[in-house]
Amino acid sequence: MMEEWRKRILGRLDITLIVFELVLSVIFISVSYSTGSLYFRGVGIGLVIAWVTSAVAYLYKLKMAKP
Repeated sequence: MMEEWRKRILGRLDITLIVFELVLSVIFISVSYSTGSLYFRGVGIGLVIAWVTSAVAYLYKLKMAKP
């Protein structure tokens, strides 16, 4: 069936996606500064916005789950 590492990742999918967005945003912003491309900078900024939104939603979910 499913391998154990896949089950662990799917169990923490929200955290996995938040970290993935953070890593991708850092990569795109670094590439944009090294190449001077506004396109990569725009993609990196968009990923930063997505990362912050996801992190805020996750923290809100944690806060609402606790009594």
